[in-house]
Amino acid sequence: MYDMIIIGAGPAGMAAAIYAGRAKLNVIMFEKEFVGGQVSKTYEVANYPGIADVIGPELALKMQDHAKEYGIEPIVEEVIEIQAEGKIKRVKTKSNIYEAKTLLLGMGATWRELGVPGEKELKAKGVSYCATCDGAFFNGKNTVVVGGGNTGVEDATLLAKFSPKVYLVQDLPELTAQKILQDNLRSLENVEILTNHQVIEVLGDNKVSGLKIKNKETGKERVLDVEGIFVAVGMIPNSDIAKEKVKINDWGYIQANENCETNVPGVYAIGDIREKKLRQIITATADGAIAVSAAEKYIIENP
Repeated sequence: MYDMIIIGAGPAGMAAAIYAGRAKLNVIMFEKEFVGGQVSKTYEVANYPGIADVIGPELALKMQDHAKEYGIEPIVEEVIEIQAEGKIKRVKTKSNIYEAKTLLLGMGATWRELGVPGEKELKAKGVSYCATCDGAFFNGKNTVVVGGGNTGVEDATLLAKFSPKVYLVQDLPELTAQKILQDNLRSLENVEILTNHQVIEVLGDNKVSGLKIKNKETGKERVLDVEGIFVAVGMIPNSDIAKEKVKINDWGYIQANENCETNVPGVYAIGDIREKKLRQIITATADGAIAVSAAEKYIIENP
């Protein structure tokens, strides 16, 4: 019997592990893919207090090493089912069932697809969802980023270091990224921003040869001569195992209060999977700390 089970080893989960370790709680943590979550796919992190201009994988490693100091290291195994009700929480993996007094849900979110012809067929053949991971493969090649939010603008800024020409396509009339990120992008001479354009089709046979887009105002179509397409149009929360276990909103995010408490006592939602206005590394780590504080209080009050 553990005091706490943490599902997900992103910034939220790692922060929770650190705080739980410091509180001398008996903790086990699961991660189905890789430690760090989305931060491990981020090229540069420049807004995390006290750690300026660090690459994402390095920050993820620092968090992992910090948790190891308290004897907590993620088990790389997928959780396939949870039991949230009752004083004893149960987590089922493919090989075992684990029990704990509290449960922290930090499964994060995954990339949203465009859903246009050619996208699935050319995935990993020029279509990517992670500029940090794949950008260097397109050194000297034209690329395009689809999405005008923070991630899309950051991806385009990164790709401008490798590509002679970078397009950024946004289906809205304006970019939605933070102004400082937009200003940085607009200062780059090899970047062309195309707002109010809709993606029609990914072109190519065995690899990407172009992207067909349409001006939503004029209806005029255009083909961008690119070999790399980077999709940055939002996330889908990985909340399937939590459905019908805790309250979830219409978009799939888990509903929790300021203490990260779900509607089920002893169960907490942390990081990108939680319903909130701002999803950043700092808000994820804050969730981890807050949830552990609330869970520790719950354990004391529910022996």
